[in-house]
Formats: sequence, structure tokens, C-alpha cells
Amino acid sequence: MHAPGPMQLLLIAIVLLVLFGRGKIAGMMGEVGKGITAFKKGIKDGNEEIEKAASETAKDVSPEKDKA
Repeated sequence: MHAPGPMQLLLIAIVLLVLFGRGKIAGMMGEVGKGITAFKKGIKDGNEEIEKAASETAKDVSPEKDKA
């Protein structure tokens, strides 16, 4: 399959605008933006959690007599 050309994309955009209206499409795009933001925040929080767990496991656990 080939990628749609500019005229095909314009036709699709016009059909979507007619079917859903400008307000509905703007609302959907707002929800998509919120979803992307939540996804990025979840990835960042997950990475921080992994780094914290890795730093806790990397603590010095050698016996006291060997630390001198």
C-alpha cells in the first residue's frame, strides 16, 4: 500500500469535519492531548521508580569488618 497523497488527506479531513463538526473534533483533539500528557507522565514516573529501585539494590551490603 502507498501513503495517501495531499488531496486524499484533504478529502478525508473535509469528510470528518462534515460528519463530526468543528466542536466535536476540537474536543477529541483535546482528549488526545491529555492522553499523551498522561502517557508521558506515566513513563517518567516509571523510569524514576526503576532508578530508585536500582539505587536501593546497589547499596553497600558488605560486612562491617570489611569496611575499614
